[in-house]
Amino acid sequence: MKIELRELTEENLKQCFELKVAKEQMQYIASNEESWNAAKENEDVARPFAIYCDGKMVGFTMFAFDEEYEDPFDRYWLWRLMIDENMQGNGYGTEALKVIIQYFKDHGANNIRLSTKETNTGALSMYRKAGFMDTGEMNDEEIVLKLDL
Repeated sequence: MKIELRELTEENLKQCFELKVAKEQMQYIASNEESWNAAKENEDVARPFAIYCDGKMVGFTMFAFDEEYEDPFDRYWLWRLMIDENMQGNGYGTEALKVIIQYFKDHGANNIRLSTKETNTGALSMYRKAGFMDTGEMNDEEIVLKLDL
């Protein structure tokens, strides 16, 4: 299984917008089109990518990468991570997370933070298995997790 992150372009943007999570997961993550719009509004820090496995698009991820932010522990966020509902259960999320963590390491991050609702048990399990730890902080109604690199 070869997972890679590819920039979103005119050629793959429509396909990315067609990816969806399962109905019961929609409460946890914005659509990819909404995420793309948020990226456009935050171009200075947002880094959106399509997730490919063996050349096939399987998901979407987006980072908030703010090297100018005063607090070095709040500069790098895994803002979005989704795998299409038809591709879930095949290990793509876990493998994509490894690639994402390596991306952050390669770009000089000393930690990664993310937030999600406490009821998002599937995602929380994956993040915790990858080494993310609860910080005790809240981001609106979401718990914050951090992985020290």
